[in-house]
Amino acid sequence: MVSDPPVDISYAHYLQFLNMFILKLDGTNRLNLVTESSIGDLQLTAPNHIAHLFKNNTIRAELSRIVQDAFDKFLVIDPTKVGHVRMRLSERAPSSEHEERGWDEASIAFHGAAIDVQHASDGVKAFIGIMSMILAGDPKITLIDEPEAFLHPALASRLGKELGRSLAKSKNRLFVSTHSAQFLMGCIQSGVPLSIVRLTYNYQSPTLRVLPQEKLLHLMRQPLLRSTGVLNGLFYESVIVTESDSDRAFYQEINERLLAANDSRGIQNCLFLNAQNKQTVWDIVRPLRELGIPTVGIVDIDVLKEGGQVWAKIPEGAFIPTSNHKALQNQRSDLKTAFDKTGKEMKRDGGINLLKEGDYEGCENFFQMLSSYGIFVVPGGELESWLTSLDASGHGPTWLMDMFKRMGENPDDQNYLKPGTGDVWDFIGSVQQWMSDPRRKGIPKS
Repeated sequence: MVSDPPVDISYAHYLQFLNMFILKLDGTNRLNLVTESSIGDLQLTAPNHIAHLFKNNTIRAELSRIVQDAFDKFLVIDPTKVGHVRMRLSERAPSSEHEERGWDEASIAFHGAAIDVQHASDGVKAFIGIMSMILAGDPKITLIDEPEAFLHPALASRLGKELGRSLAKSKNRLFVSTHSAQFLMGCIQSGVPLSIVRLTYNYQSPTLRVLPQEKLLHLMRQPLLRSTGVLNGLFYESVIVTESDSDRAFYQEINERLLAANDSRGIQNCLFLNAQNKQTVWDIVRPLRELGIPTVGIVDIDVLKEGGQVWAKIPEGAFIPTSNHKALQNQRSDLKTAFDKTGKEMKRDGGINLLKEGDYEGCENFFQMLSSYGIFVVPGGELESWLTSLDASGHGPTWLMDMFKRMGENPDDQNYLKPGTGDVWDFIGSVQQWMSDPRRKGIPKS
């Protein structure tokens, strides 16, 4: 008789043992963490996290503080259903420990006036459920998928901050999958050490990059970067940074129309941000590229006017090799001289078209070199040089409003402007080509 070969069950045993210490929270089971539970034998170890909250005054007080800060309500544990404990939200704090934990008429009245957390919104249940389990459940490893689910942005930020603070003094570990810049911001603001891994898959090219905490802190602490929502760039495939809000709105609308028309020149999953001027564009581009995010800067042609440290920010921000900086500076200077000789203003009077044949070709080659590093200069001079056939008037926001009016808002209207050839459509198309090139220049290696 031939016996079956022995079965190797070591891996299964390992998983079974590991699961004893791991808590997995998804969109459904986090809501069930506030469901009433058995109180068990108070002489023994609490059978669940709500019973543990009932027994432990210190943890219960800390959770109540967190909930009060978030919802302006007091979290209390109600034992008045014999054999069970329930979470409630009270308008006032219990007058004594006995009022919260007792069974007499005062306790019954107190809990009767409070709201059962099970009847609260999903956001409230998710927030309290996660925090109660982290504090009272004491899992060694917690896995949370999309902790921001059901939460508005401010509450997602608060959850990230409180989770960080709650785990700061323990050896427990938390692993989170998130698409929320607000949650991430809260985690960073908690001040605890954390590691962030950015995973992407675009244009058939998967990437994994560990984001250094010190670089993220730089994004958080600089007022310019914080105010422009730079951290949101972590959750997009690419980012475009413009000089002003008018530029941002216009180029974003052009891209939206390309995408709506299923035009290959459209850029999928792209975040548009604006700086304060051409100089600060690179203060945003550089840190995003350091995090491995394909980020483009779009600037007007008068970027050629100033040399020195003003110009130096561009090749540095775009990670052009240092050995090329001097040559670029010289080319910039020569082109500025060529524009000056025309006696006209390069930005307002025609851009590259002001130059004669030799200088024109030299300028075109220069811009092509810059675009290979994700630096895109408006060849016609400025924002208002696009779509001149529509005869939009004004400058800046005034021009933008007139332009949007002339472009139309109803796709079914015969006068609605759809993507065409050349002009700004091809300009955004050239940006898309840089974004989609897996061998693009200007992104530092991790």
